[in-house]
Amino acid sequence: MKTQYKVIQSSNASKFSSMIALLIIICLFLAPWWAGRADVRLMSEIFLYLSLASLWNLLAGYCGLVSVGQQAFVGFGGYMLFALTIFSGLNPLIAIPITGLFGALISFPIAFLIFRLRGAYFAIGTWVVAEVFRLSFAQIQSLGGGSGSSLPVAIVKSIASSKAMRESLIYWMILSLTVFILLSVYFILRSRRGIALIAIRDNELASESLGINITKSKLFVYIVTSGLTTVIGALIFLQKLRISPDAAFNVNDWTAFVIFIVVIGGIGTIEGPIIGVLVFFVLRETLSDLGSIYLIMLGFVAIFVMIKAPKGIWGYISNTFKIELFPLSRKLTKFKGE
Repeated sequence: MKTQYKVIQSSNASKFSSMIALLIIICLFLAPWWAGRADVRLMSEIFLYLSLASLWNLLAGYCGLVSVGQQAFVGFGGYMLFALTIFSGLNPLIAIPITGLFGALISFPIAFLIFRLRGAYFAIGTWVVAEVFRLSFAQIQSLGGGSGSSLPVAIVKSIASSKAMRESLIYWMILSLTVFILLSVYFILRSRRGIALIAIRDNELASESLGINITKSKLFVYIVTSGLTTVIGALIFLQKLRISPDAAFNVNDWTAFVIFIVVIGGIGTIEGPIIGVLVFFVLRETLSDLGSIYLIMLGFVAIFVMIKAPKGIWGYISNTFKIELFPLSRKLTKFKGE
């Protein structure tokens, strides 16, 4: 009887969380009408980092694949967007999903190489791949070479007739992608594959003895995260309207900050990246004027959180107050009760 009560409580909590999330999404969708243009751009940036953090968390927090080279797919997405729109004449809104397909396809040969590595060697391997991408695109003179290029005015105007409408369209695309990524991560983790991923992360040897195909499970996550990260990269540089190798494959912007967000928020939780990205942007908006001291402060915050709350801010809150906004264990609890 006690088990059944827990199931009902978890179900009610899940429904309440879903209703609150839906109301928040509706309010955010209407942001171009109630927020200023600078605020809309800031929210777009927050959603982009939340998307990157959620995907990296799925890769590292649930699959054990600690990558420090996700900027490879961010930059690849940006350059593919520019190439498809400039050379093929595609509308950017059509080119963006195609970049995701290219990102997923190119992740196959990359996975074939780096999946032979383990632990720190895997992390270094992903960074090397990103550097190869950066050096390769720096040699393509038709895309600006090392100095980069801007998106032609005609292509920019093809998105929308006015600047305000163009910015709103890009904002809605970013918001839609973020919602899609959060839902995808949630449902993947609620599935049998998600249970397999957690088992692999905790103990590969034990999970293999249970019949879990480790390579297949990791490959699935790597391809999904690569394709979606490529789409994020395309949206990032569609918003910026300019791209260069150093900006596109910047390890600090697209990987280091993302890892910081996940670690302080709570790795291995859906809520962690959400908390982490809010903390990161609060710190950035209040400390960014301090120059290099800002980065030092971020380092101190990360160290403090890792010492005082090894499971991150959300892990500490969840353990202390027994809160779970996005419960993943409801099916298992119900199954146990039955």
